[in-house]
Amino acid sequence: MTTLCDAHNHLHDVRFLAELPRILSTMHDAGITHCVVNGTCEGDWGHVMALARANPRMILPSIGLHPWKVSTRSDNWLEKMTSTVIRESGRVFIGECGLDRWMHKPNIEEQKKVFISQLALASEYNLPISIHCLKAWGTLLEILKTHHRPQRGFLLHSYGGSPELVPELAALGGYFSFSGYFLREEKKKVHEAFRRIPPDRVMVETDAPDMLPPEPYRKYSLATSATHSLNHPANLLSVVEGLAKILEIRESHLRSLVSENFHSFFPVELS
Repeated sequence: MTTLCDAHNHLHDVRFLAELPRILSTMHDAGITHCVVNGTCEGDWGHVMALARANPRMILPSIGLHPWKVSTRSDNWLEKMTSTVIRESGRVFIGECGLDRWMHKPNIEEQKKVFISQLALASEYNLPISIHCLKAWGTLLEILKTHHRPQRGFLLHSYGGSPELVPELAALGGYFSFSGYFLREEKKKVHEAFRRIPPDRVMVETDAPDMLPPEPYRKYSLATSATHSLNHPANLLSVVEGLAKILEIRESHLRSLVSENFHSFFPVELS
């Protein structure tokens, strides 16, 4: 059976710390060979890089400044990111970064400046970039059309935009990853969007420990309390199962497709 790759998660999250060895073992046993671990602020970039060094065959590091963390940045955040990119020479990616009008009191102008800087860095070194976008699709489209983009394209992680946006974003170089949260019945609009995405642009992700899939797809769980569970990254298997049903294709075919797309977008040597 084709192995699987998680296009976006946060394995470095402190909520995983105590269970991380067991989590990684479960992922390996489930056939997950690679995952991209995304930092969101300066404070966690070092943790992401350390995790990748400790697990070089599985973990691909990505460092970014998330729109929710824009206000926490230091004066030299971009210099820190750039120096890491240069030092690692193609072995570290950009993101999670992007735009968010859904958050409380968004400063969209500051978000735009920070995102454009990261997009420029990804473009200069032709690196994968993982983009977060909520309620800001018009602004994102404008930036993508008027600024340099990486030749390899860009990833719209946990894509929740409209079906109508898909052709325009794909023409600009967009890849689209599906997360388990959108397996919910009420997310039909996202299901329709993924039916319109070109087959060579589809990927899958967990966004673990968040974006918990609906109950029938929680084959793996990590309870933090009697009432709250974390999304286990091994639930990637369920994400593929659910997306195959939405797309009305064989699961084995989707596995092959998303694995090929992952390795086309991310500069990874197949092991």
